[in-house]
Amino acid sequence: MTEDRRTMHRHLLLLVCLWLPVYAAALFSPPLMDDADATHANAARNILLSHDFVTLRVDGIRYLEKAPLPYWLAALSFRVFGVNTFAVHLPQALAVLGLALLAYRWAWRGWGSRTGLYAGLTILTSAGVFLFTRIFIPEVLLSLCLAAALYAVQRALATRDPRRMYAAYALLALAVLTKGLIAIVFLVGTVAPYLLLTGEWRRWRELKLLPGSLLFLVIAAPWHVLAGLRNTNAYQGHGFFWFYFVNEHFLRFLGRRIPHDYNKLPGGWFWALHILWLFPWSLFLPAAAVVAWQKRSTSRAWLATETGKTTLLLGLFAGLVLVFFSISTNQEYYTFPAYLPLAILLAAGLTTAERSGRVRGWITGAHTALVVIGAAIAVTLFAGLWRSRSLPYVPDIGEVLAHRGVGGYTLSMSHFFDLTTASFAALRLPAALAAVTFAVGPAVAWLLRRKQRAVASTVTVALTSAVFLVAAHLALIRFSPMLSSATLASDFTHAEASGTIERGSELMLYGDQAYGSSLPFYTASVLPLVEGRTTSMWFGSTFRDAPPIFLTNADLLAVWGNGRRKVLFVPEEKRGNVDRLLGPHEVILAELSGKALITDRPLLH
Repeated sequence: MTEDRRTMHRHLLLLVCLWLPVYAAALFSPPLMDDADATHANAARNILLSHDFVTLRVDGIRYLEKAPLPYWLAALSFRVFGVNTFAVHLPQALAVLGLALLAYRWAWRGWGSRTGLYAGLTILTSAGVFLFTRIFIPEVLLSLCLAAALYAVQRALATRDPRRMYAAYALLALAVLTKGLIAIVFLVGTVAPYLLLTGEWRRWRELKLLPGSLLFLVIAAPWHVLAGLRNTNAYQGHGFFWFYFVNEHFLRFLGRRIPHDYNKLPGGWFWALHILWLFPWSLFLPAAAVVAWQKRSTSRAWLATETGKTTLLLGLFAGLVLVFFSISTNQEYYTFPAYLPLAILLAAGLTTAERSGRVRGWITGAHTALVVIGAAIAVTLFAGLWRSRSLPYVPDIGEVLAHRGVGGYTLSMSHFFDLTTASFAALRLPAALAAVTFAVGPAVAWLLRRKQRAVASTVTVALTSAVFLVAAHLALIRFSPMLSSATLASDFTHAEASGTIERGSELMLYGDQAYGSSLPFYTASVLPLVEGRTTSMWFGSTFRDAPPIFLTNADLLAVWGNGRRKVLFVPEEKRGNVDRLLGPHEVILAELSGKALITDRPLLH
């Protein structure tokens, strides 16, 4: 075995060993969260139960706004491992590992093994990659398919191997089946200017446009055609094609999607938050920028090299994603596909700077900034631990949050503004772990860098971030009573089993199903929704064969106290509405983090 091969094996082993505690260990907990996480899991479970791979359904209602591939994979995971939390999380975790390995391979080919290692470490230990794979959303799979397609295009042109080009078309089709037409926009919008700037457009025949497009259609078109044929005549005579292509693609981009249930990050926050999403590696961005500036005078000759072409392709890809979503409506995680190209470019800039005496000062500056930031975080956490030292541990953290309603909670990060000193008392273990990590790790990395041990220093930064992410996962588990209704689902099934309420009691949900989407997942049931014909359930409810699960307040009053026992899940946001509606005719079965299960008659015991 050659030395290069041994080095690669050591690096890959390190990446896998880092992935295991950060991602694989998180597969079993916390339980699925309400909103998108459990909603998407319910769609996947319906595939398993109905064997309908064309029309996604949630709570019995058509769910046509999403492409199917992530749900097919989750359904396959259910088939192998059973319907549980682990099976939902597994495809996400494996996609992260695939993204890290692809980053390693791509960076290794462009700059060498050290850059490959740094790129893989960046993917596995960046805050945004971790944070936005805690939820069952398609971004990580889209990123993997798109990046792999671009890599295949570049390798096909470099090796003149048509099989790689066909692989690119197949991967693009999978990306479309993951997130929709946006995949075509990003790939074509990256490859077209790349071909023009490098002069590769003269080799257009090698792109295999006709047979490649046919392969793409063979993979991507059948689901779209079948979905269109099977889902017609809903709202104003519209069907799948209008809702999926017009409403969910073009009108969403313009901010005119029906219904309007998304916020948009302010422009300054949109760009600034990427420092957080790529933290701690974003601190090395100035060093990478200086390296890029020094290359400007040799840019034309440099573009003829594989390193130059790789830099151009990755830069175009990342830039297109960032600019596109700065214009479109957005959520914080929409720019996830830009993380891989940015990670590779950061890694390349760092390794190049390590070899340049004129730029090493920028690396030292980045480490100094990390030490300062780490110290500030450590001091803040230690101060919080000290202030909360006499406060009791509260199992239900939702009881001690501020509940400010920041951003209407339509932005995924809004709940972070709810933290209080009292809630901090419930986070002592993860806070202490994070505080010690940030107090020690950055300082050790700085000392190693001063001793010219570059790789050891960078690995120490990665380990510091990895331990922090483990602490963040422990904190997320502590937040699970507020973010998930799995405990209330268990309370309901236990109440039936113990005779507290009759078996076969009817469980209902007040408001949009997203408020308590983990309830139908963990109770394996379809829930009637009171005043819940909104957001993701709206369009599916307009089909003529939609099951009659939507009730009004008047319908609830008519059935409340009649027939079999009713148990109503009430989210915190709707508690006041329900209390005013039902008045004294409600009995509390269980409460957690402001959410409640109420029933229409006294408990049996």
